[in-house]
Amino acid sequence: MICDTLEHLSLYQGFHKNLDTAITFLTACDLNALPLGRTEVDGENVFINVMDADLQPMEGSHPEYHRLYADLQIDLTGGEGWGYETEPGTEVKPYSPDIGFKDSPDAVTGTLGGGRFVIFFPGELHRPGIAQPDCKNVHKAVVKIRMEDKYHG
Repeated sequence: MICDTLEHLSLYQGFHKNLDTAITFLTACDLNALPLGRTEVDGENVFINVMDADLQPMEGSHPEYHRLYADLQIDLTGGEGWGYETEPGTEVKPYSPDIGFKDSPDAVTGTLGGGRFVIFFPGELHRPGIAQPDCKNVHKAVVKIRMEDKYHG
């Protein structure tokens, strides 16, 4: 997991070729001008899902994880809460195409908005979309970045 400000995003170039592609695109575009839905950056390697999301309370939610993609999350309006978990937990739903859910407690929490981003890498349990006292919905961009599939070779 990486949490930082957007002004520092370029410091993370060189970590992975698809992350480099995402950073190059993000530093050159106006995220607020992207339409709702999927924007192709580099086919299945890098794409952006822009959405309006209703935020949920922490209670009753479960952290998610992915095997193929890292999530680089940016709130364009509003500021959602998020959690990062370090305990493995147990599955609460069957794993489906690149998303699973577990019942692990948060170890670290934070809030997006205000020019911040967070990246969750494959296998890392994370809980996005948590309502805050002053924020119940957000307009956000989730950049999906394909990483090596450590589970399937």
